[in-house]
Amino acid sequence: MLAAMPPTSPTPVNRDEAPPRAAVRESVQAPLRERGDACPGALRLHAADDGRLARLRLPAGLLTVRQAETLADAAERLGDGHLDLTSRGNVQLRGLDEGCGPELAGLLHEAGLLPSETHERVRNIVASPLAGLDEPAGLDKPPYPNVQLWARELDGLLCASARAATLSGRFLFALDDGRGDVAALGADVTLLAHQDGSVVVRTGANRPGLCVAPEDAPRAALLAAETFLTLAEAGGSGAWRVRELPAEDGRELDAALRAALADAGIATRGVAEATTPDLEGEPPLPGPVRSPDGTVALSVHARLGRLTVAQWRLLAAAANGPLRVTPWRGVIVPGVAPAMADAVLDRLRTAGLVTDPGSPWYGVGACTGRPGCAKALADVRSDATAAALSRPGSEGLPVYWSGCARRCGHPQGRWVDVVATGEGRYDISVQADARPVTTTPRPGPGPQPRPGPEQELELELADAVAAARTTPLTR
Repeated sequence: MLAAMPPTSPTPVNRDEAPPRAAVRESVQAPLRERGDACPGALRLHAADDGRLARLRLPAGLLTVRQAETLADAAERLGDGHLDLTSRGNVQLRGLDEGCGPELAGLLHEAGLLPSETHERVRNIVASPLAGLDEPAGLDKPPYPNVQLWARELDGLLCASARAATLSGRFLFALDDGRGDVAALGADVTLLAHQDGSVVVRTGANRPGLCVAPEDAPRAALLAAETFLTLAEAGGSGAWRVRELPAEDGRELDAALRAALADAGIATRGVAEATTPDLEGEPPLPGPVRSPDGTVALSVHARLGRLTVAQWRLLAAAANGPLRVTPWRGVIVPGVAPAMADAVLDRLRTAGLVTDPGSPWYGVGACTGRPGCAKALADVRSDATAAALSRPGSEGLPVYWSGCARRCGHPQGRWVDVVATGEGRYDISVQADARPVTTTPRPGPGPQPRPGPEQELELELADAVAAARTTPLTR
């Protein structure tokens, strides 16, 4: 039975999952940790209630068609027949048998998906997914730089650095081509292209950063991560991410990075000499995107971030070039002939993928929930599905359903926060830069409640979520 509780201030967000502005507190010392980072990887499998879980890092979300087929085979032979897309553009396999680790590792090695076993969990690199696949907005805007090349170089530098192997599996790099999409994801190190040709290197979300030349950008990103490690170890904070550094260490990081770049022969200048782009860029909408080479790239999203093997293979079969998994639980399919684009989109839509922003599934996300996660207090995927189908429409803020207060995988920025509290109840609020905004649920449009108390409560919950998505934000 479901019940929507009155909107309240949500349970405090887990620090490792919270938006960056909430976690940089000048008066709070990050506590020492008594355990190492247990973040799952492709080789370190996590024991979940539905079997073992493997998380495969995909720098910039790139996957060749052959590599995509390898993951489909692995999910089908070793897992539960599904592939989960994460909020960092990575892929997870679930329902794995306890003893499948060596076989899975062999498949990934053969496909070139494990270039370094010692670094496989630290290759967390997101990049603007449409880089090179769309035209810049406005005739006076220069072409976006190819951040995919930055990602490839940075990945190679990471895997060659023994120091970088000690980064947490939660440490994140974001490579933004200037449109402001992945720069808004709260990464630990961000490369942000500027229209004057320079690149802003930022550590954390609240610091202005330094300008470097584009050819120096990947090396500067690695130096920023290594400098963070030095400060975190010297200060004894146990920080896994930049936002966890004590305030004084955070301020020292800026100066230490400038010195490290100078020692490496990388010229810098302050960002006061350049205007930082808007950091609220929109992620790719579902649908066709015309590419400069005359082909069409197709942007599709997975319902609640989960794909069947059959859906995954349809995407791979349609691609003429590497697939790009996005941090918004979508996939970019490049190189489709214009004459075939509508037919391919229709085929993907029929298969259950989100191909249009008007879909009731667009903007709706959820964690694994019950029965896969032991910490979950509800089957959030079933409840999210019922709400989406009861009150179809994607207007307004994105909504994310969490099985517990940890809010694993939640979006950044502003979203409707639906958190299970137990006994079929949910707290519903709007998160805006980690500050809750009170919402007032109102009846939504649609059919009258079906007979029966459980159906009435389902519709009550759906109404509350729909109302929250369109509630004006107030501070």
